[in-house]
Amino acid sequence: MSDWMRALLLGVIEGLTEFLPVSSTGHMILAAPPLGVDLESPTWKAFLYFIQIGAILAVVLYFRKPFFGGLLARPTRHWTDHLAVKLLAAFMPSALVGLLLHDVLERYLEHATPVAVALILGAGLMEVIERGWRGGKTTEVADMSLSQAMFVGAAQCVSIVPGTSRAMTTIMGGLLAGLSPRTAAVFSFYLAIPTIMAAGGYSLVKHRRQLRGEDAELMAVGFVTAFVVAWLVVNWFMTFVQTHRLRAFAIYRVILGALILAVHAWHGAL
Repeated sequence: MSDWMRALLLGVIEGLTEFLPVSSTGHMILAAPPLGVDLESPTWKAFLYFIQIGAILAVVLYFRKPFFGGLLARPTRHWTDHLAVKLLAAFMPSALVGLLLHDVLERYLEHATPVAVALILGAGLMEVIERGWRGGKTTEVADMSLSQAMFVGAAQCVSIVPGTSRAMTTIMGGLLAGLSPRTAAVFSFYLAIPTIMAAGGYSLVKHRRQLRGEDAELMAVGFVTAFVVAWLVVNWFMTFVQTHRLRAFAIYRVILGALILAVHAWHGAL
């Protein structure tokens, strides 16, 4: 398989999974060995973070009017009501935790078995929270309190564990904080913008000396593919989440996690 094809397939996986509660990082870790991708390679490490920026640009484009409108608008009541303040309060906890624990988690948890366990545990958490906290009364991001934003930000910290899913932790955190499913999803998308931009930029700077000129073509293929697929997924998911529970994703997580554990047990890899 050519590197171009690997870049294309990884771009598809990134676009499909980044904004659904199924863990894009977990899927990348699982997909890399069959595709012949060495995740220890600085080129592929930078590639995986760079294509996330392509996916997040789809979110920026989709929400451009309410997102930038919220950033440019004056708060109607208090400065803590401003969207930028809420996003900063939600972003900082995971940014700090990510900087402190990134290398440790990368070394010990970016493997198939921990990902499988996180997928299954996350599925159970989704089911419990959706059953008890789906009826949130905050129906607009503009009506969110600063404490609600901070709670979602704290929940996002859990997503640094591969297999949990940033989308899952922030949406579930939003439900626990009293947001409606739609509002939880919208704020999850908004929060993804600074979070993924920061992570992608940090990785590119970290590995800039190892990147070569010929890597630009691979980056471009993955970037564009992730953008197009993510655009389609965001359009679909925003309609889906308003009328459906996320149980189908929980079931998928359990099946995938159990399959991974079964395969590893069969081969004696546990």
